Amino acid sequence: MTDATPVIEYGTSETRDGLHVLRFTLRLPHPVPRVWAAVADSGGLSGWLAGADPFQRRMGGAITLHPLNTERGGDAAPAPGTVTAWDVERVAEYTFEEPRGRVRFHLEPPRGDHVLLRFTNEFRGDDALRLDRLASWHDHFQYLVDALDGYPADWSRWTPVRWAGLREQYAAAER
Repeated sequence: MTDATPVIEYGTSETRDGLHVLRFTLRLPHPVPRVWAAVADSGGLSGWLAGADPFQRRMGGAITLHPLNTERGGDAAPAPGTVTAWDVERVAEYTFEEPRGRVRFHLEPPRGDHVLLRFTNEFRGDDALRLDRLASWHDHFQYLVDALDGYPADWSRWTPVRWAGLREQYAAAER
């Protein structure tokens, strides 16, 4: 794999019958086992997304995410859920209580020098929440890139500044 830093492309969204579906596609210059560990292991998740305890890594297992970026206004509420799809090194899907909804990570086999990670988040809520989520996932995927490169998030230094900029960019793109 190369050392090229991936660019996080803007996510897309669609809404049907009140269900928002967000999609991101990431091209990550890392081997599948490394990317899988980042999205399907409690140690990997804590480096870019949230703490995960409990986390039963199997279909039907329990998972609860605990946000780590709560010092300065982040959402501190734990997110209890269930593992609703599990295919090692291919698919990890977690379904949480609303408003978090269903989160799916789908890894595709290496394509040249990168692994393709397709991400989907389905949830119900108003349009403001949809824009918040687009910005949040984009922000967290930037942390994912750093974590995969060996620089996990230092949550004690987190601020909402980058997120707020991304939120404004997503809102402006729809005007």
